[in-house]
Amino acid sequence: MEKKLVYTGKTKNVYALESGNYELLFKDDCTGKDGVFDPGENSVGLTIEGVGDVNLRMSIYYFEKINAAGIPTHYVSADLAKTTMEVLPCKAFGHGLEVICRRKAVGSFFRRYNQYCTEGQDLPYYVETTFKNDALGDPLVTKDGLVDLGVMTAEQYDSLKAQTQAITKIVADDLAEKGLELYDIKFEFGYDPNGKVILIDEVASGNMRVYKDGQYIDPMTLNKLFFA
Repeated sequence: MEKKLVYTGKTKNVYALESGNYELLFKDDCTGKDGVFDPGENSVGLTIEGVGDVNLRMSIYYFEKINAAGIPTHYVSADLAKTTMEVLPCKAFGHGLEVICRRKAVGSFFRRYNQYCTEGQDLPYYVETTFKNDALGDPLVTKDGLVDLGVMTAEQYDSLKAQTQAITKIVADDLAEKGLELYDIKFEFGYDPNGKVILIDEVASGNMRVYKDGQYIDPMTLNKLFFA
């Protein structure tokens, strides 16, 4: 099947397929700084052999669970031998939108709001949205902001929020069965030609903050525990 490179990303390349679908190539490049892996960094800092493979495997695992629950995603199929995933065509919201669901008050949430909470305090599947913009530090944006700026409709936001909470529960419940606790997780959503909100990108260790017995588990260790 003929394919055409349409986008070169930090950790994935995107190809257009003749069928109208797209193909994501998962790379071994990782975000980080000074040779240290950090999913929060905005630039490629190192290459870890096999990381593309485990990110694809975890994404397949969760996309299939999410699809089975009746929640729409862009996932069609995958080829582990080529480290590729075939996905449905969809558009990003604005220039890219990240959606974070928080179950515990940690990280940037605690830094912003520590006058009002204690570190590690339970949060009821708190959803926040940020514009993808490295130069501006991924600024927070509210539902009203997204609607007033024409990025999405109020109905699309409500769908995005409900899907985010439902997907987070699927991942959290699954990790709990493995003795792991999900503190927060980051997603990306887009919309199909009919305007329906769908989960896109990946669901992998680098997008989630996970603890075991009260201790943070870094993404590479999480991969080993997950596939043990």
